[in-house]
Formats: sequence, structure tokens, C-alpha cells
Amino acid sequence: MELALQAAVNGGLLGVFFALMAIGFTLIFGVMGVANLAHGELYMIGAYVVWLTYTQGIMPFPLAVIVGVAVVIGIGLAIERGLFRPMRGNPMMGLIASIGMIFILQVFVATTWHVGLMKHIPPYIRGSLEVFGASASLQRLMVIPVAASLLGGLWFFLRRVRQGRALRAVAQDPEVASLQGVSIDRTALIAMAIAAGLAGTAGGLMAPIMRVDPYMGHSAIITALMVTIVGGMGNIEGALLASFIYGFLISFVTTYVDGLMATIAGVLLMFVVLVVRPRGLLGRA
Repeated sequence: MELALQAAVNGGLLGVFFALMAIGFTLIFGVMGVANLAHGELYMIGAYVVWLTYTQGIMPFPLAVIVGVAVVIGIGLAIERGLFRPMRGNPMMGLIASIGMIFILQVFVATTWHVGLMKHIPPYIRGSLEVFGASASLQRLMVIPVAASLLGGLWFFLRRVRQGRALRAVAQDPEVASLQGVSIDRTALIAMAIAAGLAGTAGGLMAPIMRVDPYMGHSAIITALMVTIVGGMGNIEGALLASFIYGFLISFVTTYVDGLMATIAGVLLMFVVLVVRPRGLLGRA
């Protein structure tokens, strides 16, 4: 019983992390029609900024995360303006450009701070919370309210704010949205800023918990891609649902079997969903 409860706690924490990554990836695909595979590298940059600023004693952890998010948003806006916008209407070229950006960011970080042992980032909040035999560090638990606030704010923005509704309109039909006076360029910039901000937040918050190295974005983007496919390409609600499905699946399989089987189970789930419902759980035709 205690083992199952511990797996459930870990699954919930994984689900929150997957949601931060997958929703940003989904948002970019829905609005811009591009599978931004460099999204994992934005997550990596957020973690490295926290390592550079917090670990070196330049600023406290919360401020380091904010600075990391700002840096990642700046990089994301530059990618949208310099790469994705000139290739709008050509998803394949946008995909290739994002792959090129993966190598640029990885090589820059690897040559600047070298490849080797993981960067050590001390926890901002020490200690753990134990309930009914299941425990979780306070550093991990801190991710939940921050992520919930960000995702709740995003829901409010998309549903209640005019520019958020315009963003949803572009995702549904960019041509009709443009005829209604919606600026496609401004909407793409906003979508990229939100997606990059979520990735940077995930990297900053998870930096004391996850392995920090130049290639840490690989596993993050693979999981985000699988979550997006299972939830439905371009569907934010589907990405949120699939994030927690994957979180609990990976946690329970890892707990009772091992990590390799958890990865295989995640891939098998994606294949099953594609066979039964090719559009994803909540995807549109």
C-alpha cells in the first residue's frame, strides 16, 4: 500500500512536469503549425541559467528562476522571428530549422561549460513531507503550486482575454482569423513567449531535482512529443490529460518493474492510441 501511494505521489509530480513541457510544445504546434523540437533545449537553458545564477550565489533561487524564464523567452522570440516566421507555411522546413537549433544550443552550452558530470544545484527548500508512508521532498512539492498557477493563468488568458481568444482562433483557422483582423505575427510571438516561458519555468524549477547537462532536453522533448500525440496534436486539454496519464504510467511501471520497461510502456501507449484513435484522445480531425 505504501509503495503504491509513493508511486502515485511520484506520478502526480511527473504529470505536472510533463504538463509544463507538453502544453508549451502543443501551443506552438497548434498556432504555428511547427513541431518545435528545440523545445527541450529551451528547458535545458532555463536549468543552466539557474545553475549559473543561484549556485554561484549571484541571486536567490526564485529570482534565478525568473531570470532563467526571461532568458528563455528572449531566445524563443528570436527563434520565432528569425527561423519560424520566414518559413511559415512550410512545416517541414520549420521542423528542420528546429533540429538545427537543437545542435546550436547544445554545442554552445557544451563548449562553454563543458560536458561531464552533472551540475550540482542545491535545493532551495530542504526537508520532506510524509503522509501515510509516502514522502516527497519539499523542493519537488514546490513545483505543484507554481505549475498550477501558471496553467490556471494560461487557461484564463486563453478563455477570458481577447488576445488569448485570438490565439485560439489562429490555432483553429489562421486564414479566417486573419480576415477578422487578427495579427498572425503578433499571435505567433505571444504563443512562442508562452511556450518558452513554460519550458524555462520547468527547467528552472526542476534544476535542483533533475540531471543538468547539455543533453537533458532529449528525454524531455521525447516525452513531450509522445504526450502531445496521445492527447491530440494542438489540443491543450488533451496535452494536460495525457501528461498525467503518462506521469502515473511511468511512475507505477518504474516502481514495480524498472525504468526501461516504463519507457517501453509509454511508447506502446502511444502506438495503441494511434491505432484506436489516430487524432489522439481529445484531438480534432
